[in-house]
Amino acid sequence: MAELHEVRVDKWLWAARCFKTRSMASNACSAGHVKVDGTSAKASKTVRPGDKIEVRTPGGLRILEVAALGDRRGPASVARTLYIDHTPAPPPREETADDITRDRGAGRPSKRELREIRRLRGY
Repeated sequence: MAELHEVRVDKWLWAARCFKTRSMASNACSAGHVKVDGTSAKASKTVRPGDKIEVRTPGGLRILEVAALGDRRGPASVARTLYIDHTPAPPPREETADDITRDRGAGRPSKRELREIRRLRGY
């Protein structure tokens, strides 16, 4: 098996398990959701180890550094070896009023209670 020196960005994103299918990775490139070293990348753009990739995935923005190349999708444990993740941690979740619950069997809330619930939840 020949050693890889560069790989298409859509293949690499698929192999690194950023997207479920290669066509989804290609569509993300076409839509401008993928940037390689700060510039928008088409699906045919090649990446090498050391390149920085910013990609907007269904799970949110990810900032990755290419550590190794791969053009075949494998297990998640192998996919994690393809990149170094520089994605900042999400901000801590604040306590919200979404956790408001009513006692079981309390019946339907009145109009006044509904207004109060909406006010507490910020709707």
